[in-house]
This record gives sequence, structure tokens and C-alpha cells, in this order.
Amino acid sequence: MLENARVPVLGFAAFSGTGKTTLLVKLLPLLRARGLRIGLVKHAHHSFEIDRPGKDSHELRMAGANPVLIGSRHRWALMKETPGQDEPALDDLLARLDQDELDLVLVEGFKHEAFPKIELHRPSRGRPLLYPDDSSVIAVATDGQLPETPPIPALDLNRPDEIATFVVENIVSRAFAAHMG
Repeated sequence: MLENARVPVLGFAAFSGTGKTTLLVKLLPLLRARGLRIGLVKHAHHSFEIDRPGKDSHELRMAGANPVLIGSRHRWALMKETPGQDEPALDDLLARLDQDELDLVLVEGFKHEAFPKIELHRPSRGRPLLYPDDSSVIAVATDGQLPETPPIPALDLNRPDEIATFVVENIVSRAFAAHMG
């Protein structure tokens, strides 16, 4: 499982284009409104840039600085080049995340790793369900009729408030109770 998780970790897994980011953008404010401090880990399937050509940080990184840390009074970011390495494991990324001031880490992607996750499924897209072959899927959020009633909770993908309640009651509250017990 996730050895480097010091707070509850919950993933949102689905095929590309299903709406993981769209849901998370709606879900995050709902969870924050309930007093939760939330970190996020997102998997990218390709090379990505968080700075742009022409910016000083990009030019310095392209010139060979590695790592590059850029900071201001509003935020800081650390960029580390990792050429030739395998895709990072979620647990390795969690080790790099400061979890001391978090109540929950949400994860977008990493659908092939074993950790608690909610599957997002849109029957209209014609893709197979993940949960029958992934025992770490704890619920399925869908915007349509499933072929059969799942043995796990089924949530309405179009009701982020319902999903937020599920997360608080089944992930955060249970983790807090286990920690206190």
C-alpha cells in the first residue's frame, strides 16, 4: 500500500476525458468549506512544463540548473528534471509532499496503483468499468445507468456535494476515528 501516506489518500480514477479534473475543481471548494486542508497529486502521462519558454526559471532550467526552486510571497515551486527515469510511483511522490498541514490528499490518476479510489464512469463514452478488476475502487461515480448494481456505493457524478459527503464520512471521519482509537 502507501507507506509514505501520513493522512488519508483518495484517488479519482477514470479513462482520459471522463472529467476527473472537472469533478475535482467542483469538489475541492466543497471539502474546503467543511474545514479540510487538502493536498493534491496529479499524474501526467507526458512531459509537462510548469514554467514557459521566455520566463527566467525556464531559461535557467534549460541552461542546466537542476533543481530549480522559484518563490514569491504568494507561492513557491520546485522543478526537478528526471530524464530517463520510470514513471513515478504514487508513494514516491507522497514522500515529497509535506503532509504536516493536511487532512487529506486527493489523487488524480494513478488508476493502476492499489490505493483507495473512486471510479468515475460515463456509460455514454463506451469504456469498461474499472471496479470489477480493481479491488481498491471503493465507490463508482456515474452520470448514467450502470449495467448492474455494483457491490460498492454508486454516487451521482453530477452531484459533487454527494461525493463530498461520501469522502468526509467514509475517508476522513474513519481515518480520524482509527487514529483516535
